[in-house]
Amino acid sequence: MTQYLDFEKPLAEIEGKAEELRALARKNSEMDVADEAKALDAKAAKMLQDLYKDLTPWRKCQVARHPDRPHCIDYIKDLFTEFTPLAGDRNFADDHAVMGGLARFNDRPVMVIGHEKGHDTKSRIERNFGMARPEGYRKAVRLMEMAGRFGLPVVTLVDTPGAYPGKGAEERGQSEAIARSTEMCLKIGVPLVSVIIGEGGSGGAVAFATANRVAMLEHSVYSVISPEGCASILWKDAEKMREAAEALRLTAQDLRKLGVIDRIIDEPLGGAHRDRRKTIAAVGRAIEAMLAELKDLKPKALIADRRQKYLDMGQRGLAA
Repeated sequence: MTQYLDFEKPLAEIEGKAEELRALARKNSEMDVADEAKALDAKAAKMLQDLYKDLTPWRKCQVARHPDRPHCIDYIKDLFTEFTPLAGDRNFADDHAVMGGLARFNDRPVMVIGHEKGHDTKSRIERNFGMARPEGYRKAVRLMEMAGRFGLPVVTLVDTPGAYPGKGAEERGQSEAIARSTEMCLKIGVPLVSVIIGEGGSGGAVAFATANRVAMLEHSVYSVISPEGCASILWKDAEKMREAAEALRLTAQDLRKLGVIDRIIDEPLGGAHRDRRKTIAAVGRAIEAMLAELKDLKPKALIADRRQKYLDMGQRGLAA
């Protein structure tokens, strides 16, 4: 069953009426509602196109958070083979908000790491809604270090509202763990590519996305803070999130212009959740293309490329 966002309510009514007609026809074979249902389908298709033609930043945030959007685990299942999960930070615990391990991508050995939000109430609680604790980032550091040792490309899939801000996480060194993960991204001598598949929130996202190449799905978002958090700080009112979303320039389109990301991956009309298989295939093609761009670079060149990318970023932003 499709879950509709607030701004999609008119669309929900039309698609609901079309489904009601078909349900009546299934119960009563003498009813002929094909033409009426077809007309409603055409009206719904036109409305969907109009709704998604020019989404505001806040609406993009809503789409990026859609519960039916493909998550890290879905991409790993469909794009990678022989996935062998690796658990724990060898220090405190295993963080289920971060999943990672050895795998093959197009028959090439890689290390894949990503945030996992969960798909139902039980798994969302287990995964802490994709908000990693320090042990999650330390696990990522361990896996990236292993990838560097064995010369394996690293693929990261980012989907987090931000690092977990709880008391225990702070006591165990949350900021230090994020910094170490970001540092490891910068210094490993293997190709590192990242895809923002949903939300890219704050340092919790940067700790995985300080990569040679960064791609974003068309309706994903990537920002230093959530619009609600920004509104609470600047206006002391979380309801100002629409204005904050505009000011943050968090859309893939804005970030491509600023040079923060390198490519935008098109989504199906209506968002990634409306055609999960097509979305996952598009992300696979983007990962393949980004790895191909880096395949001939030596370790020192990869490190220099990554470092220069981030040194240049502020200059590109000023120029924009």
